[in-house]
Amino acid sequence: MKISFVIPCYNSAGNIESVLREIKEAMEPHPETEYEVVLVNDCSRDGTAGLIKRLAEEDRHLIAVDLAKNVGQPGALLAGLHYVSGDYIMTSDDDRQTPVGRVFDFLSEIEKGYDVVCARYTEREQPSLFRRMGSALNRGMSDWLIQKPKGTYMAAFFMARRYIAEEMIKYRQPYPYISGIILRITQNVGNLDVEQRSRNSGSSGYTLKKLLRLWMNGFTAFSIKPLRIATGTGLLLAFLGFLTAVITIIRKITVPGILAGWSSTMAVILLVGGLILIFMGLIGEYIGRIYMCINETPQYVVKEITGYEGKKKDKD
Repeated sequence: MKISFVIPCYNSAGNIESVLREIKEAMEPHPETEYEVVLVNDCSRDGTAGLIKRLAEEDRHLIAVDLAKNVGQPGALLAGLHYVSGDYIMTSDDDRQTPVGRVFDFLSEIEKGYDVVCARYTEREQPSLFRRMGSALNRGMSDWLIQKPKGTYMAAFFMARRYIAEEMIKYRQPYPYISGIILRITQNVGNLDVEQRSRNSGSSGYTLKKLLRLWMNGFTAFSIKPLRIATGTGLLLAFLGFLTAVITIIRKITVPGILAGWSSTMAVILLVGGLILIFMGLIGEYIGRIYMCINETPQYVVKEITGYEGKKKDKD
């Protein structure tokens, strides 16, 4: 049996070695189980690229993948999945917040018959109100838009069977959303309770812009429900407009001297006009993404790989 770890790395020069030590310490008591670690440098601005390349040259268990441009954690994760050879694939963050040393707890859980086992955080190192609100919004979106099974928690820290990884990399569109891709393949997802630890150093790579981009990927890549909301809202406003017109005519007939309300008219125009522009923007977002997919915008571009060719030759 072999376990493959995939770790997207972004500005993680101060953390990644401790993550690798934790994996090594977890695997050493199980010499019968082979393992490999695929480290994907997502165009880091520090010395991460050179560090993971050197580590891959020194350790036969490591593969270093260097991307040509920053594509975000989902894209980097899918890039790493192309180079795994294990029977089970486990993901991890690069900042030591995810307890990757519990790999065999995940393995025990997945052997109960699950296709994927995701971490369910009982405690999270997330002091920012903004980040807590963002996580809550992301969970709510998953529940409603992509029909996540009730009571199931999705997370970027998970273990999956090999066939899941093979299906995931078939998704070639430039706007990946990992939870949506997994749930498109299977809904046989289990959970394991874990605690999220504090970062060793640095700060989260998820800025407001990147979080909004991630949420938009979830909204537009795997569901047309937002478009149906736009249609429903348009029908509701049309009905209210018709009802208002009828009431206005009746009032004018019954009370001829009544004055028309300029302020209320402007308020309605601004409200309806604003909603129209919002929904036109939403439709435009869908159309733009369709264009980018037809244009075959790459999900990621690999600049350099260290360690993979040697392992490939050994297998051949």
